[in-house]
Amino acid sequence: MSLDAEQLQRHCETIIQSRRIKNKIVVLCEGDIPKLEGRPSPQSYGRMEEMPDANFYKACVPSWWSQRKPEFFNCGDRQDVIDTYFTILEIHNKDSSNSYLTPEKLFAIVDLDLQIQAIDNYIFSDTEAIFCELYEKSKVKAVNAAQHRIWVTGLIHKESYFLNPALQSIFDKSQISPIYKDNSVLLQAIYIDMADTIASDPDLQNHLKRAVDRIDYCCGLDCAGLEKLRDSWKTEFQNTQDEMRKEELILALLTIKKAKEYWNQIQPSIDWTRAAQVFRDQLCLEIGRFYSYQSSDAKYHILFFLETLHEFV
Repeated sequence: MSLDAEQLQRHCETIIQSRRIKNKIVVLCEGDIPKLEGRPSPQSYGRMEEMPDANFYKACVPSWWSQRKPEFFNCGDRQDVIDTYFTILEIHNKDSSNSYLTPEKLFAIVDLDLQIQAIDNYIFSDTEAIFCELYEKSKVKAVNAAQHRIWVTGLIHKESYFLNPALQSIFDKSQISPIYKDNSVLLQAIYIDMADTIASDPDLQNHLKRAVDRIDYCCGLDCAGLEKLRDSWKTEFQNTQDEMRKEELILALLTIKKAKEYWNQIQPSIDWTRAAQVFRDQLCLEIGRFYSYQSSDAKYHILFFLETLHEFV
């Protein structure tokens, strides 16, 4: 549910009037807003552990970044994040004396989708234009990174980053023993399940050309139709012994096929005694911490985004 005008105004005022953002980088992201039914309070925004989306990004902050870390705020859906970004700047510019915001330190990150989100009065007309200018062959174009104030993820939705092939060791070693379809999590099995539903995916049916344009660098795929794309991806994936080639195919898949449905099928073991959401939140934090310790590599999109922000400290 998108924010109405009154909710948007309240949300923006609460953010810029919070002392915790003074002289800090502020990152707006997608996710449920706390206490949306009433007036949000600075205290509600301080409980990041109750806002798993923002908390995931916070966990991804590079491990070496020890002081003046960014502040993250959930802002609703993709349109809400964009509206919040521009409304915050508008409110601040009207009365900066009632704001702790440093405008040049305000950023936003929204999910890539097969459906385009228009952006008015910005240097890029929509989310797809940002994606095309920011990514190439599943990696961030480092030379272009610094000019972006609104980022889009390089993979479809944040959940795709929870299924990155580099994370297999996290699932193997996790103390909370995640399970997928009654077995220990094997990411390669999830990728096959994702590929199997390519032909029946309504988003891909409606936006095949856009999807194909995103992964045209990935040779060996037959993109003449969804069934051919499905079959050729599976053939390439199952027959190659080259780990770099497998990673290329996986990232191409995660660029066009939403992962949330499959992420949600990862469940705690029968030994887990707490709520399933607590399990999921804890697993997200483990994944975030994994990213926080990676090197500065353009294939780790979120980490690269956060490292780019460090120059604004």
